[in-house]
Order: sequence, then structure tokens, then C-alpha cells
Amino acid sequence: MPTVAAVNTNRTLARWHELVWPREHGSWSLALEPLAFGLLAAPSAAGACLAAAAVAGFFARRPLRTALGDALTERRAEAVAPLVVLGAVAAAGFAGAVAFGGTGWLVWLAPTLVAGAAFLHFDLRFEGRAEAAEVAGAAAFGCLPAALAALAGWSPAASFALAFMMLGRAVPTVLTVRAALRAARTGARRNGPALGAAALALAGSVVCRRAGVAPAIAVAALAVLGVRSFALLVWPAPPWRARTLGTIEAVLGVAFITAVALAWRPN
Repeated sequence: MPTVAAVNTNRTLARWHELVWPREHGSWSLALEPLAFGLLAAPSAAGACLAAAAVAGFFARRPLRTALGDALTERRAEAVAPLVVLGAVAAAGFAGAVAFGGTGWLVWLAPTLVAGAAFLHFDLRFEGRAEAAEVAGAAAFGCLPAALAALAGWSPAASFALAFMMLGRAVPTVLTVRAALRAARTGARRNGPALGAAALALAGSVVCRRAGVAPAIAVAALAVLGVRSFALLVWPAPPWRARTLGTIEAVLGVAFITAVALAWRPN
């Protein structure tokens, strides 16, 4: 039979899981794809430390919101312990990134901090699923590949291009999926922002390619994603289910980060 200590440990772990584990399936891709993309294209010890800090910040989101905004005092108190642990991990990861990579790369964190603050503003008001909040969250993580590239010694132009390509994957994806699901639920179509973002991403990728700071496959990948957006939003089709869209995007995400990052890596 399990001991009292084992039972208590299992209960604690279960409670931490409830307090920490993100419930939105799409948030995993938005957070982890940019980190995998940046580390695969521009690996470094300092980058791995920064990625660890970012992952800790990703998991700290729910306990932070609970600690600051939950109506129940007991739940707020329970959220403190995981928040402290995750904060310590984030601090250690950040310190490791500075120790290995110096401080010259810190300027690349500015866009992430601004977008992250915007997302936090919404999330602490329990509006984390609003369109502006999801775009801000995607942008916050989508900008991180620039810092990872800078930590690996890439030039400023190449670092910017790496983040731009990731943003070209992340932001139009959020807008496209939201528009497709909205159309399936209500019949209302609002395709302009998603299609506009996809077109802007593709145009920017062409500029980066012509400037010699991005591989051709990055342009091709964003073109494929643009066709995806058009097909989901404009091409006549039955209403899309959330699970189906999630599966499609998971496959596209793995293909994107693998193909583009590996093609970029020799730079």
C-alpha cells in the first residue's frame, strides 16, 4: 500500500499540475515552436539557458494569474510555491544566458518584453483568449529567435530575419485559426487581418531573401502557409473543427521549424 508520504506527494504533484499546466492546446505551439526554431537554427549554451528561462515563464503564467487575481484566498496561497520555483528557474536560466553570452544580446529582448507585457495585461484580466492577447502572446515568443541568434553570434540582420520568419509563421496562424473557427461557429467572416498578415509575412520574407539574410526555403514555407490561410478562409469548404485545425497546424509547425531552421543553420 502507498505510504502517507507517497500519497501526499502525489496529491501535491496533481495540485501543481492543475495550477501550472496550460489548458490551451494552441499555446504550446505558440511558445515552444519559436524556441525549437531558434535553437535548431542557432544552437548555443547561452541560447539553451534563455530557452529554459522562457519555458519557465510560459509555465508561470497560470500560477501568476491565480496568485494575483483569483477570488479564493486558498487558491492564491497554493499558487505561490510553484510561482517561486518557476521564477527561480527563469532567473537561473537568464543568469546562465548572461554568463555564457554576455549582455550585448539583451536589446533583442525588448520586443518580447513589450509584447509579453501586453499579453499579461489581458491575461490578468482573464482575457487571455481575446484576439489582441493571443497575437501579443504569439509575438512575444516569436521574437525570441532573434535573441537566440544573437547569443549564437549571428549578425543583427540575420538575427532580425530569423525572428521575422518565426513571426511570419506565428501571427498569421493565430489570426487564421481564429477566423476559421469563428466562421465555423457563427458564420461571420473576418478574413482581412489573417490574409493581410500572411501577405505581409510573405513580402517581408522576399525582402530578407533578396538581402541575403534568409534562405529560399523560408520564402517557400511562408508561401505554403499563405496558401493554407487562403484555403481555410476563402476556399469553399465545410466548417472546420478545432481539433482538425490543431492537427493541421501541429504538422505544419513541425515541418516549418525543421525545414527552415536546418536550411538556415549553416549561416
